[in-house]
Parts: sequence; C-alpha cells; structure tokens
Amino acid sequence: MKKTIFQYTVFLFISCIICLPSISLYAQVYGAGSSVYSFMGLPVSSRLAALGGEQVAIQDGEITSALLNPSLLSGSTHHALSLNYSYHLKGTMGGVAMYGYNFRRSKIEKQLEEDDRPNRFAIAVHYMDYGSMLYASEQGELTGGKFTAKDILIDAVYARQLGEMFSVGVGLKPVMSFYESYSSFALAADVGGHFQTRDSALHIGLTFRNIGWQLKGFYSLEGGQQREQLPFNIEVGLSYRVKHAPLRFSVTIHNLQRWDLKHEFTNQPSDTKGKVEWYDMMFRHTVFALDIVPKSEKFYLTLSYNHRRRAEMQLKDQRSLAGFALGGGVRIKMLRFGFALSQATKSNLTYHASLSFDINKMLK
Repeated sequence: MKKTIFQYTVFLFISCIICLPSISLYAQVYGAGSSVYSFMGLPVSSRLAALGGEQVAIQDGEITSALLNPSLLSGSTHHALSLNYSYHLKGTMGGVAMYGYNFRRSKIEKQLEEDDRPNRFAIAVHYMDYGSMLYASEQGELTGGKFTAKDILIDAVYARQLGEMFSVGVGLKPVMSFYESYSSFALAADVGGHFQTRDSALHIGLTFRNIGWQLKGFYSLEGGQQREQLPFNIEVGLSYRVKHAPLRFSVTIHNLQRWDLKHEFTNQPSDTKGKVEWYDMMFRHTVFALDIVPKSEKFYLTLSYNHRRRAEMQLKDQRSLAGFALGGGVRIKMLRFGFALSQATKSNLTYHASLSFDINKMLK
C-alpha cells in the first residue's frame, strides 16, 4: 500500500525526535553552552514572528524566510523589496531591509520564463538598537552618563533551483556588535535545502544556521582574544496544506544539535534547579503553526505556539500568553502588509510590522 503524504510527514517528524538525544552528543563539541549574538534568533519579519520565530519549510514568496533557510528564495522573490520593523522592550527596536533578484547564467537558462530563473540572490541588513542605558556600579548605584548598544548583520543569500521539486541555498553574513566601548566581529554562514511535492501540498526544509567563528571578541584575557561560540542551530521543518480547505499546518524542530535547552542558574545552589521531564524538553524543540490561507493567497491569518518560549518566559504567579503568537497579512496588487503580536510576559508585548513591494508589478 502506498504511503500517503500525511504518513510520510508523521514518519519524518518522529524520526527527528528520536534522533535528538544522539545528535546532542555533537553539541558537546559545537553548539553547547553559552553563545553570543542572541539577536540572530529573533524573528526578522511579521510573517516569521507569526509562525513562532522558526520557519524553514514554507516557500510562499516571503523573502525574509531565506534568512532562516536560504533555499527558500523562489521565483516570487525576484525584484521583491521587504521592509520590517519590530518593537521588543522599552527602548529596544529592530529592523530588516531585504531585496531579491533572480538571474540566469547559461544560454539554456536564458530561454526560461522570467519566473523560472534558477539562480536566486538576495541581500539583507538586520539592525538591532537596545536604546540608551545608564552607567551604574556593581551595587546598582547610578554613576552618571549613558551608553548605547547595537547589533548589525549583513546577509548575502544565494539559492539554486534543482529541477522542479528541490532547491539549495547558502547565506554568508558578517556580524558586528557595539556595546558601550566594547565591539565584536564574526563571520557566519547558513546552508539549507528545500523539497516540495509537485502539487505543493507538502514542503520540507532543512537548514544549518550560524556556522562560523567570532573573529574579534568583546574582550581579551592574558593578552589574547576571548572568542565565544555563535548560536549554531540545526532545524528541520514540515508544512502541509490541506487540499480542499484554506488550511496549512506546519511544525519546526530546532536545535537538533543539542537536547538540553534549559537554562543554568549559576547563582543558585544545584538543589534548587528545576528538573525538566523528557517530554517537556522534547516539545521545547518544536514550534507549531496554523495558517488560514485561501487559494488566491491575498491574505493570511496565522496562530503559532512556541513551547520553549513559554517554558522560559511564563511566570508562576502570573497568567500570560507567552509562547503564543498571532499575525496576519494582506496583499493588494504590488504591496504586501503584515503584522504580528506576541507576548513574552504579562506586561511585555512584542510587535512586528512588515511592508513588501513587488517591484516587477510596479514597473509594468
């Protein structure tokens, strides 16, 4: 009996969960412990924020998805310009600007239609500003004056379509941080692949994110640079669109290289550290999302749940919607507008707004 698409999806999902403990051994060498540039894990657009911040499978023309999986550049991202703004905490804001261009390299490729150009390129600038902070002593006493902190990332993405159903991609990104008088520089890369069935019902994505090194650390010890790890992340994602209904279900499994995702409280005795059951830890690796998308794709509504975010941000004495995210978007001719809202704690809401332009349609 032939296996259905749903059976293949469930099989791959369960296989990834089973592999998590063995893959975590690799994290003892690469990816375990603390890392710098945590802003690289924040959602870069309203679409990705609505999907829970992790999305490596859906190829729907959203150009910023290529910042998580470079192979998600598509024919729809040609001449696409995306501007994104996010508000996190008081005084903390971020922005992403991204532009895509598809091209041909051979005489055979030049015979293809404009939307079928197999070589896809995009450039993006990601900026985070943490606002002004007051100088203070170790005891918390204000000493006068203010300082700022900023992160900047530039990402150059290239993807190649391999036949009708496969695509691969790579992204190269220098990362710079400026905190008061301290600065840091790193060079990272993303490598990803994408598969979709001929009817585009099932999408599968795999990506290795933030492969690289910190070339200049924030400080030196004993005359040498103190270099820290980048937030390396292996992710696999599945997306399935219901054939006769405007519904799309997706699940993303992140941090496959490391099983233990709980925080360590170094300022507390070991007997106060909370134990995390295996099933809780398993779901901390997953993000679930539901899309309502009509066939015309002129609008979408998205609800997602990120269990790790809820486990880390939920306060015992307060009720909140930590871990949940809600978003939507509309497409009007050459414009796309999106908005997403999520909650970290009871009094902390995060907003994302995105505006995209289809320059091809604007020039016609």
